[in-house]
Amino acid sequence: MIPITPTIALDDAEIEERFIRSSGPGGQNVNKVSTAVQLRFDVAGSPNLPGWVKHRLSVLAGSRLTGEGVLVLTAQSQRTQEANRREAVERLVALIQAACHRDKPRRPTRPTKGSQTRRMDGKTLRGAIKKGRQSKPSLD
Repeated sequence: MIPITPTIALDDAEIEERFIRSSGPGGQNVNKVSTAVQLRFDVAGSPNLPGWVKHRLSVLAGSRLTGEGVLVLTAQSQRTQEANRREAVERLVALIQAACHRDKPRRPTRPTKGSQTRRMDGKTLRGAIKKGRQSKPSLD
């Protein structure tokens, strides 16, 4: 089991890993060794995630989520399979933890009487400044 929060944990069987060749520079090691890991996690079919977490996770995942509801993460920055696997799992856990975080609901507030008075005084002062810039009509 992979702990996510104190109440949520993922079963190892829910995560599918495939090893692929890394892209980019790296010489002969890149060409002959499949060190990059492609981690696949079925968000829609996971029995361990509550519905609201699944919804938020699908929004946060964006283009990493397939049409079938499978989250695909690729890790290839490390030189070994084990390090890339560890990095991919850490990224999955971080993404699910971010989906579990609920924002505090905003309570609308009203401006205080003092702030309204200060605002109106400022507007009056600004109007008086602009009034002073006007040229006086000539009596010709």
